[in-house]
Amino acid sequence: MTDAPEKHVFEPADGIPNSPLPLLIWRDRTPREARDGRSVCALYEKNGWSGTWVYTVYPFWHFHTLGHEVLACVSGNARIGFGGDAGIAADVSVGDVCIVPAGVGHKRLDGSSDFQMAGGYPPGQRGDIVKPGDIEIGLAAQAIAGLALPETDPITGRADGVVEIWRQPTD
Repeated sequence: MTDAPEKHVFEPADGIPNSPLPLLIWRDRTPREARDGRSVCALYEKNGWSGTWVYTVYPFWHFHTLGHEVLACVSGNARIGFGGDAGIAADVSVGDVCIVPAGVGHKRLDGSSDFQMAGGYPPGQRGDIVKPGDIEIGLAAQAIAGLALPETDPITGRADGVVEIWRQPTD
């Protein structure tokens, strides 16, 4: 398991609000014994995250206004875009975990035919599918600002990982 994630912050762009919270990408983070979809979803639920699912990532830009999202690659591999057209393209493979702040645009750019992610949300949150232009950016940002930060990390179940990083004061 990798201790330090990649961190990426994106400014609003092209109808995507993005977030002042960093997108986090951990390489090889899910426990080796829990890398299938069912096991990862059970791990999330044990650690207080809910609304779990196993599927791919949509091949169009979208973001969420009702929840932050965890995505763990459970089969295949893919290139995922984050932050909009001016953002980044990240290659993910089995074991990699992405924690996507509400508002951050994402889409599957390419992937193997067996690519799947296991997803979930902090308690009381969910993943609405909002495309750029569906909602005015200011209204989206207002909805996102009211979301609670997670109390536990979806992989460790402790107040470390995403909890610790997102609660650090910013300069």
